[in-house]
Amino acid sequence: MSWIVLALSGVLEAVWATALGKSEAFTKLVPSVVFGVALLGSMAGLAYAMRDLPVGTSYAVWVGIGAVLTVVYAMATGEEPLSVLKVLFLLMIIGGVLGLKLSH
Repeated sequence: MSWIVLALSGVLEAVWATALGKSEAFTKLVPSVVFGVALLGSMAGLAYAMRDLPVGTSYAVWVGIGAVLTVVYAMATGEEPLSVLKVLFLLMIIGGVLGLKLSH
């Protein structure tokens, strides 16, 4: 259960990171509210997962999921250019996250 919560928390990290960028320094209401709600949910899920999983593993997986999804979303929406190198490095992050899960 902790791994599922951790993965969902990583997704929420991507949501709050994207919303933070769209909030334009908290001058736009809707992205600012999305940021706050997603941040609270993401942190709560991370804290829950850390009850059963090691802190280092939990944090690395959480950040990895959030980082990959944030970049993939930005590339999918055209906000960030797509490149072969970016995809390769994102695959390396995914490999690291999977490796941490498999080695646990």
